[in-house]
Amino acid sequence: MEKVKFTELGLGEEVLRAIEDMGFENPSDIQRDAIPVLMEGHDLIGQAQTGTGKTLAFGAPILSGMEKTRGQIKAIMLTPTRELAIQVSEELKRISKYKGIKTTAVYGGSSIQDQIRAIKSNTDIVVGTPGRVLDLIRRRVIRLENIEYLVLDEADEMLNMGFLDDIEEIVRNCNEDRQTLLFSATMPDRIKALARNYMKPDLKHVKIAKKSITTASVEQFYFETKARNRFETLCRILDFYAPTSSIIFCNTKKEVDEIVANLQKKGYSVEGMHGDMTQGFRMRTLENFREGTIKVLVATDVAARGIDVSHVTHVINYGLPFETDSYVHRIGRTGRANREGTAYTIVTSKDKPKLKQIQRVLKCVIDRKDIPKIEEIFKAKSELVIKTIREELDKKEYEGFIEMAKELTETDSALDIIAVLLSMKYKEETSYEMDDDSIEGTDYMKSEEARIFINIGKKDGITKRKLISFLVDEGHMKENAIKNITILDKFSFFNLKSKDVERLFKRCQGRKFCKRAVNMEIAKGK
Repeated sequence: MEKVKFTELGLGEEVLRAIEDMGFENPSDIQRDAIPVLMEGHDLIGQAQTGTGKTLAFGAPILSGMEKTRGQIKAIMLTPTRELAIQVSEELKRISKYKGIKTTAVYGGSSIQDQIRAIKSNTDIVVGTPGRVLDLIRRRVIRLENIEYLVLDEADEMLNMGFLDDIEEIVRNCNEDRQTLLFSATMPDRIKALARNYMKPDLKHVKIAKKSITTASVEQFYFETKARNRFETLCRILDFYAPTSSIIFCNTKKEVDEIVANLQKKGYSVEGMHGDMTQGFRMRTLENFREGTIKVLVATDVAARGIDVSHVTHVINYGLPFETDSYVHRIGRTGRANREGTAYTIVTSKDKPKLKQIQRVLKCVIDRKDIPKIEEIFKAKSELVIKTIREELDKKEYEGFIEMAKELTETDSALDIIAVLLSMKYKEETSYEMDDDSIEGTDYMKSEEARIFINIGKKDGITKRKLISFLVDEGHMKENAIKNITILDKFSFFNLKSKDVERLFKRCQGRKFCKRAVNMEIAKGK
């Protein structure tokens, strides 16, 4: 059967240009079947697995039919989680790059005032979680009388999370002439009732058969650590297992940039790839990775779609992806061309339910591995250094340095000289400076109070009052438990009872505060 092309689906020219820039020529099954239906103006139920390109399936036809109207929101898109809201919003921005359509993501755990300002700056599409969207409707920031499109993405998940009442209140107040799109992996009775009550009778139902997935050629393991130790865990994995060619997957572009910068400081052969980088830079990076000039590539899921390198030995998930299918796509980058591959995933305790879900869906076992200890890394690297030296001895290409060696042995012992050279070579091979094995420890629990570092300071607009409000609202801390706040230009410190630290980290790590993703750590020597 001949493959359909996007150019045959009736999409607008600006949208087609953007899709071409994204590197797509042929639509996925859900895109092929849903786009023509939506271009004809029908309401739609789309039933397909996650990770099959649903955002493009509804985003491309909506954007093709939408014209910018100053001050009017034309589309509301509801998602079950903030992560998916951000993901959908970013995809829509890529699709609309030539249309001038503005998309804003709204969700809890981030400043509602910032979101209100963004919406009032001529936003055309709002993507968000039901609770936050409803809040903005009640504040009369989002007005529903001009809505032309309503999208319920992962509707079954939203219902499972208890959003039915919020969804119904939003839908009831929308313009009745809207086009309604409902996407769901499953079709329980509650979804059918929602469709029956709020969608047009001539709606179309597109169902894509679930494809089998396989991970047979890839060994899968996970390392459990604490959020603040994730980067050191990554370095220990790289140092101990010494992959010859590996891809590290991140969930955000910012994370890619941070990891690449920090790994390069430590001397790793690494580059990054994400959607904000120019096409030319991405192509050069990919070519260097393919040729082996770069040993480690750090990438987002979207940027990695075009990577087809058969010699990748390891895939490392710096964090679990939002969708199970994304996990499959990630680990499928290794174990190609009849080769065996290895996939490592770094998780924290809060990731364990998602890890279990992945194993259940994929019907596979992901075994736990212990984080390599310094002694183990030293032994592995020592063996590698000795092996490398012996290989060089066999080549007999060192004669030009004999005189220099003689000069050194006139003042120092040969044993000391060899030890120094081994030390230098070892430091080259082991890029991360580790001085103890406390990576999985909780030494701060020995004291009653811990000093906490947060990566937000005066330049971000933080004040003591704002910090306290954030910790109380998002971290559920008691105000009188937060002590000795110090606000500096780029970061801040505060004291907290040691027993509350893990709970605070679980609730606040990665949350948006003062327009930045929060990173908290135990402050050493404070």
